[in-house]
Amino acid sequence: MLQQTQVQTVIPYFNKFIDKYPNLKSLSRAKEKDVMKIWEGLGYYRRARFLLASAKRLEKNNFKLPRDFKELKKLPGVGDYTANVLLALIYNNPTIAFDGNVKRIFSRILNKNEDLLNQDKIKNDNQRTFFSHNRNSDFVEALMEFGALICRPKPLCENCPIKKNCLFKNSKTVSITKAKTKKTTKKLDIFCYITKRKQIGLTKKNNLGFLKDFLIPKIRIREKNSNKNWFLLKNYSNSISNKKLDINLYYKFSKTIPKNFEWHSIGSNKEIIPSFTKKIISHIENLY
Repeated sequence: MLQQTQVQTVIPYFNKFIDKYPNLKSLSRAKEKDVMKIWEGLGYYRRARFLLASAKRLEKNNFKLPRDFKELKKLPGVGDYTANVLLALIYNNPTIAFDGNVKRIFSRILNKNEDLLNQDKIKNDNQRTFFSHNRNSDFVEALMEFGALICRPKPLCENCPIKKNCLFKNSKTVSITKAKTKKTTKKLDIFCYITKRKQIGLTKKNNLGFLKDFLIPKIRIREKNSNKNWFLLKNYSNSISNKKLDINLYYKFSKTIPKNFEWHSIGSNKEIIPSFTKKIISHIENLY
């Protein structure tokens, strides 16, 4: 849940999720639609699918996580970072989990761009320093917290206990530069079939990769003259991951809708509807 989502946002979702699925066994027996429903609002829904798939796969191993790095990475959604976190926190293995916070710490200590960091070399060159205490689990967590609380994007150098060893702090020539992630702008036209009975036409058949298999209205890349016979409700912006969306929202009242669409009651909370669609529905509600 903490991948690409802030802690304060995650806490209520985590508590609710753990209440319903307190262990891997209970999660492995869950239906996907129930897991997705409890995840609703967190976004990046493939994380929930990966989590469920991993629980089902681990059932064959009596719900024990592999101790081997390569075996761990065979689980759905588990990459280098997650594998290292699991090995450290669960098995106290001598390793480091290089998330954004930890990369920033070593980037500053070495006064080197993040993309030039050799993670294996950092671990191998500092084996005695990092892993002599046999508190590898605490060390991994402490690094992440240090990056979040002290060595932040705007660092609190005056509170830093290792500033004497920081080349970034003490160097007159700062080498660190970090390329900003460029957001791509997409211009979309969204067409909402609605009824007088407060219903909206939604479909899971869409070609938007970031909302694949979720209920959304009719969407097209903006084209000239594609809005004939539709009423423009408003223009607004929305951001999803690194995509900035420039949206023209159209509507029309209709008794019929195209194939693969279904009517859904506006205000209903029975289906799994992404925040993207909920925002559209909130605009449509103003028509009634």
